[in-house]
Parts: sequence; structure tokens; C-alpha cells
Amino acid sequence: SKGIYASRLDAKTGALSAPVLAAEGRNPSFLASSGDGRFLYAINEVDAVEGTPGGAITAYAIDKATGSLQRLNSQSTVGGGPAHVSVAGKMAFVANYGGGSVAAYPLQADGSLKPASTFVQHKGSSVNASRQKGPHAHAATPDPSGRFLYVPDLGLDQVLIYRIDAAAGTIAPATPPFASVTPAGSGPRHIAIAHDGRHAYVINEMVC
Repeated sequence: SKGIYASRLDAKTGALSAPVLAAEGRNPSFLASSGDGRFLYAINEVDAVEGTPGGAITAYAIDKATGSLQRLNSQSTVGGGPAHVSVAGKMAFVANYGGGSVAAYPLQADGSLKPASTFVQHKGSSVNASRQKGPHAHAATPDPSGRFLYVPDLGLDQVLIYRIDAAAGTIAPATPPFASVTPAGSGPRHIAIAHDGRHAYVINEMVC
């Protein structure tokens, strides 16, 4: 429709008010808020940002009283077909499903986005010829400590692992750089990590 909508939740009854437009935007999909609830980040499934090919990530300031959003800025996701965004500390992370890549962004004090500090193009394939000819990063999820980023890639049957350098605002492959998901052809999509950081749970789209 026109962008991102907001409904007010009545915590006592579970009722939701009718949705109202919180901010206009081009084809927004996945959303993530900052830990303090002041900012919202959305990925936009578009073909280019100001002439740069790829999707977009957009930052908003949240009005906690009204739920409305004030647009701060947008940056390119560098890769195509963004599918997921997350936030940890002063960084945001995007998984590009169509392009099979991941990008990391330092955040400014006002919540706006700096350009991507790290872009990693995944490579490889798996056994399903129709859906796994190449990489398809489906999520980018930081662990509770904010030290590691986990990226399930449907096309590779892997969860790629990155070490987060919060001071530098960058990510780099960890050691080991990935964990395999079996059986081949599983198609990992999203990952959830226990609060103690000791266990992770991966949902597989293709064998679910």
C-alpha cells in the first residue's frame, strides 16, 4: 500500500486499533527496532537507491506517544532482494535474499544510517537445482552478546557466522565461518538464539 502502518495494542484485552499510516515508503517489508525503542529500521524491496542498484534500508525516528514515524535517511543494501534487517547496539544488519549477500551499517547518534561498512557476497550452491543454484541469504541475526552475527543461507544449506566488531562498526567471517545444515536441500530460512547464547534453532523452509 502506501508504506508502514501502526496499530495501538490494548495489553489488557489484546485488541488492536485500526491501522493508520505511520510513514510513507516504497515497498517496505521486514522491520526491526532499536533496543531503546527510539528508532525503526525497514528494508525496502526496490531495484535501486539514488541510482545505485540494490534494495534499500530506511531509518525512522519513533514518536512513542503517537506511533508515527519520521524518516531519517536511507542507504543501499548493495545486494538485491533484501529480506531481513536486525539491530544490535549501534549497528544494523541486512540479509539480501535475491543477491545472496549480507551488509552491515554503523548507526549515527540520531539513529540515521551510515553507508554500509561491510558487504559480503556469499558464493556456492546446493542440491536443489531449481532453488539452490546460488546463495540466498534469508536472515541476519545477532547473538544476545552482540559479538556474532548468524546468517542462514537457503541456497547454500549453511548458517554463515560473522564476528561483529562494534568499535569499528564492521563484521568479518568468524572461525569457523559457517555451520552446515543437514540434510542437504533443507533451505535454512531464520535462526533464533536462546537468551543465554548457548543454543540456536534454525527453521528450514524447503523440508519444513
